[in-house]
Amino acid sequence: MVCEHCKERDAVVHLTQIVESAVTQLHLCEKCAAAKGIETTVAVPKHPLGDFLHAVQQQAAPAAGDQVRCAYCETTLRDFRASGRLGCAQCYTAFEGALRELLRRVHGAAQHTGRAYEAPVPATVARDGALDTLRNRLQQAVAAEEFETAATLRDQIRALE
Repeated sequence: MVCEHCKERDAVVHLTQIVESAVTQLHLCEKCAAAKGIETTVAVPKHPLGDFLHAVQQQAAPAAGDQVRCAYCETTLRDFRASGRLGCAQCYTAFEGALRELLRRVHGAAQHTGRAYEAPVPATVARDGALDTLRNRLQQAVAAEEFETAATLRDQIRALE
């Protein structure tokens, strides 16, 4: 899009003004915007995450270890760094050293230190499944106006709860 004022340079500032119910849009280049008193340089606040991402990007530059290749899917460490995705399950073994270092930098440790996953008790899972089935049947019975069946199902649900 070309600047609407000078019609020479690309418009990089897009100004939308709303006065009462009238909407006007003005597309200006940096010089014309500055001449009209519109500030074009926005100071980007420094943030520690930006510094971290910059450091990671610098380390993503070609290194000797980038030529490591997964024997199963032929994915290289460079491919992983570019996409952020591994090619297969065997990549975890092939790139173990680099992945451990990445986890250490990102999370502060290469081993999990949080709560361990506890699988639900099978009896609880079975009871919850039975309750869901009974509740569905109860809704169907009420919709079909089978109130005797609905009362029986209600009693079964209360007994399980």
